[in-house]
Amino acid sequence: MYMLSQIISSILILVIIWAIAIKPRTNHVLLEELKQYLYAHRGYHNKAAGVPENSMAAFRAALDNGWGAELDVRLTADGRLAVVHDSNLKRLCGEEADVCVEELTAEQLGKYRLEGTDERIPFLEEVLELFERKAPLIIELKVERGNHKKLCSAAWDLLRNYKGLYCIESFQPEAVKWFNDRQPDVVRGQLVCRLRKNGAKVGRISDFFMQNLLLNFLTRPDFIAYKYTDRDNLSFRLCRYLFKVQEVSWTVTEPEVQKALEKERSIIIFEGYDPNKA
Repeated sequence: MYMLSQIISSILILVIIWAIAIKPRTNHVLLEELKQYLYAHRGYHNKAAGVPENSMAAFRAALDNGWGAELDVRLTADGRLAVVHDSNLKRLCGEEADVCVEELTAEQLGKYRLEGTDERIPFLEEVLELFERKAPLIIELKVERGNHKKLCSAAWDLLRNYKGLYCIESFQPEAVKWFNDRQPDVVRGQLVCRLRKNGAKVGRISDFFMQNLLLNFLTRPDFIAYKYTDRDNLSFRLCRYLFKVQEVSWTVTEPEVQKALEKERSIIIFEGYDPNKA
């Protein structure tokens, strides 16, 4: 009987510690405004129509439809913020662009074109100017080679005087924590998926801690942006049930999935279809 009591007590202590670890910040006043929009993933892009991802054309298309946009930012060698998903430009700009964004200056980056079009890689300030006071942005910070401090600082230098609605998110807890520690009023989110399953080169322990949200006690995210196909995670379910954390679902590619997730009050990042015609 004593041993059973000890086991139960140990389990209860573990559950309490786990709950403390995954506890987010909740009820940020701007979340309700952010929830009023759909978000086009990397802008409303369409390769077949000559509108590349993360291009000014894609962002204009999202804005023209009344949607917000999700975008990715990377730090160039000279400290500018390029709006581009991949570090290596080969996929987006062709074989001759087998080079990393972080190794290029803004001037060097400017010579590349996206997906065989005339569209170049934009900079964050251009997208901010386009969206200011019109629609919100979800800004993903792409940390590379441990540059989270410089990346976050550069992002804040642009965002500090921005008059539009936005939030930041990142897979890297260090970036989310930077805003928690230095700019706590900014809406921040933790991006999550099953990293190793999705091809990320991370260790098993890091993957376990991140997909189970066990660093929330350090980062205190306002929302969890979980890959919707990976959301059947016990920690995430507990986070939603216990703390009512705001969910952001990515990347939704079917109207039926969108409708199901919206019933659960999720913010939708979509791609590949027109929600206005769904």
